[in-house]
Amino acid sequence: MSQECCFLTRNDLIRGDNPQVSERKDGVVRTHTCGELRPHDVGTDVILMGWVHKIRDLGSLIFIDIRDRYGITQVVAREDGSLLDIAKKIRPEFVVCVEGPIERRSEDTLNTKIETGEVEVAARAITVLNTSLTPPFQIDEETPVSEEVRLRYRYLDLRRQRMRDNIGLRHKITMGVRRCLDEHGFWEIETPMLAKSTPEGARDYLVPSRVHAGHYYALPQSPQIFKQILMISGMDRYFQIVRCFRDEDLRADRQPEFTQIDIEMSFATQDEVFGVVEGLMRTVCQSAGREVTVPFARMTFDEAIARYGTDKPDLRCSLEIRDVSDVFVDAPFKVFRDVIAEGGFVRALTIPGAGRYARHKIDQLVDEAIAQGAKGLVWIRRSPDGVVQSSILKAAGVETLTRALELLEAGVDDLVLLSGGNSAEASGVLGQLRLTIAEREGLFDESRFEFLWVIDFPLLEWSDTEARYTSMHHPFTAPRDEDVSRLEESPGAVRARAYDLVLNGTEIGGGSIRIHEQALQKQIFRLLKISDEEAASRFGFFLEALQHGTPPHGGIALGLDRIVALLAGEASIRDVIAFPKTANALDLMCGSPSEVSRRQLRELHLDPTT
Repeated sequence: MSQECCFLTRNDLIRGDNPQVSERKDGVVRTHTCGELRPHDVGTDVILMGWVHKIRDLGSLIFIDIRDRYGITQVVAREDGSLLDIAKKIRPEFVVCVEGPIERRSEDTLNTKIETGEVEVAARAITVLNTSLTPPFQIDEETPVSEEVRLRYRYLDLRRQRMRDNIGLRHKITMGVRRCLDEHGFWEIETPMLAKSTPEGARDYLVPSRVHAGHYYALPQSPQIFKQILMISGMDRYFQIVRCFRDEDLRADRQPEFTQIDIEMSFATQDEVFGVVEGLMRTVCQSAGREVTVPFARMTFDEAIARYGTDKPDLRCSLEIRDVSDVFVDAPFKVFRDVIAEGGFVRALTIPGAGRYARHKIDQLVDEAIAQGAKGLVWIRRSPDGVVQSSILKAAGVETLTRALELLEAGVDDLVLLSGGNSAEASGVLGQLRLTIAEREGLFDESRFEFLWVIDFPLLEWSDTEARYTSMHHPFTAPRDEDVSRLEESPGAVRARAYDLVLNGTEIGGGSIRIHEQALQKQIFRLLKISDEEAASRFGFFLEALQHGTPPHGGIALGLDRIVALLAGEASIRDVIAFPKTANALDLMCGSPSEVSRRQLRELHLDPTT
């Protein structure tokens, strides 16, 4: 990699008799940013400071675009020996100070792509405040750059307009959050970063104690217990824009450290929590220039699984899964008949226009379904002359298949896909295909922002690997009042007072009404195979606090990174975080994680050689 550099320093420029630069002194203050000059400023003397973006050398005329966080301004250096000499030595990403009057551009040189495109600065003095090596990539939006290089040189990547806009949007959103919640009576209260390890879900990041040998803090996965204790403390309404840490496998929407908007309310019903969050999200979206309609739609967990095959449905596509079990309950096709007899379902997805697919394309859909875990996939369509065609034509018969097509109101050009199993199995595969096909066929309305509350989750789910029930959300979630009596006999059927907020198929937040009675909390711990002794060791301080007049309370945690990414139109949250980690949890710029010295390990009582 070339590291060309013009070592023209500020001292070089202020030395000698050059009238253009001899008056440059330390302490010179910029008068304007590079993004604010307009025609009404014509004739004004200005001092601009920023980075050299582009240079166009026309011999006796040199145009220099200088850039800062606020925008770009064109500077022109006209024929003048000493000034042109300086301008010709300037390179991209040099930091410069420019002094001169504002002039209006001629009509044929206007630049409508930038907000300052009607004016330019006629340079009277140019000072190089610092030089720069040749960057490893151009600081523009047109040049493709690998993510690895971008993260290695993050300080350069952040100079690009796209990244500046994303970080600026993040700032606007966080400020909007603070204003909105303050207006609703919330206090921003900090909770500890060094806390007790209470693992239930992802792995903790542990911090060894130097003072207390063999003991460890944990970085918080969430402020969950602390914010509940704040409710016990009478704080009533709490929020925090807080860093959280989880040592888990990473994806585009995951980071080992992330930021959430944490909210908790005393004496609050589910509807009250929803009202606060909907108002908050309206404010957040307005920060990005989007208007949203409130209240948001609601859907039960069971309904979401049945209709969309997922608990985070993307409602920008109108395709829905429908139940056709009644058609096959007494049908000749034994596979579906047996599924229904065992308490399962037969579900269908109708794809408009896909009836015209070539047979190999339909076979490809079947292969994709099997790759996603389906035991098989059935298809039905009509030929152009109206004849029913299907992968189970002989086994099911024309009459049964025709009934299915009629129930679904499938047209001649439509393709029907069928899957059987329990609710999650039957709809899950079709839900995956729904998203795949909608993406391929352009069935998503990209202009829409579709919020959805998913409610009435199961409180617990069975883990085959652990041979026990685990919390679907977390162990502090309250069951629905009418289901409490079923906890011991039918724990898997108990519904939670839990809710997720979904935006365009992405879960952006999750919360619940909490358990506020010690006896019920202990009962939930026991169902999770957490003994009384273990509960006392891990959560004893919290269980004790529950005995001191705990009010009913509830709240939510919203993923700030995900929200900003969706509003910015970014596929990865890494593009809305100033200094993210890679998918392997590496910081390429700093080189972390890294080894530490033996001395440090000894201080922390971790050196295996001692």
